Amino acid sequence: MLEIEQLSFGFTGGNNGDSDALVSDLSFSVEPGQLRLIQGRSGCGKSTLLKLISSRAPEGLNWSGNIKLNGAELASMPEEQRGVGILFQDPLLFPHLTVGDNLAFGLVRRPGMITRAERRAAVENALHVADLDGFAERDPASLSGGQAARVGLMRSLLAEPDALLLDEAFSTLDPELRYQFGSFVMGQVRERNIPALLVSHDNGDSLFASGDIITI
Repeated sequence: MLEIEQLSFGFTGGNNGDSDALVSDLSFSVEPGQLRLIQGRSGCGKSTLLKLISSRAPEGLNWSGNIKLNGAELASMPEEQRGVGILFQDPLLFPHLTVGDNLAFGLVRRPGMITRAERRAAVENALHVADLDGFAERDPASLSGGQAARVGLMRSLLAEPDALLLDEAFSTLDPELRYQFGSFVMGQVRERNIPALLVSHDNGDSLFASGDIITI
C-alpha cells in the first residue's frame, strides 16, 4: 500500500526564505491493485508529488509529512531502494538500443542476479504480454506511439516495482490508443497487485481509475 500522510510542500521563495505552499496537509492511500487519479490545475504540484514519492525532493523544496510504501518510510531511502517505477508521457526509450535491449535495461534494477538466459526469457515474456512478439530486434524509432508506450511500461514493470507512478502517461495518444493503453495499464496493475498513481489533466482518464479522484 502507498500512503501519503499529512504531506505539505512548497518551494523556498523571496528574500526572507519563506516557502510558497503548493500543497498543504494532503493525505490519501492507494491499495495494491488500485490505480488512483490525481488532478489539479497546472503548476499545483502534481508532478512534484510524484518526484517526492519516487526520488529525493527537488532542490529548494521544503516539505513535511510521511510517504510510506508497504509500511516503509521512503524519505530516508535512496531512489534505487524505493521500489517505485515511473512512466512519463514520453516513454524515453533509448534510441541507440533495440527494443529488446531497452526492456533488458529494466532488469538491471530487479533485486538479485539473473542469468543471460533468464534475462532473454524475461524480455520475450514482456514482449508477449505487450502483444509485441518478435519485436526484440526492432529499432525504437520504428514503433508507433502505442507500441512505444507499452515498451516503456513493460521496462518499468520488469524491475518488479512495489508501486507505479504515471505522469501524464496517456496524454500523447489519440483517443482509441489512449483507451487501449489505459486498459492495458489497469490490467497490469491489477495482475501484479501493486498500487498505482496517475497524474492527468484529462477527465476521461477517470475511466481507468478506482476510488475517488485526488484533487490538489
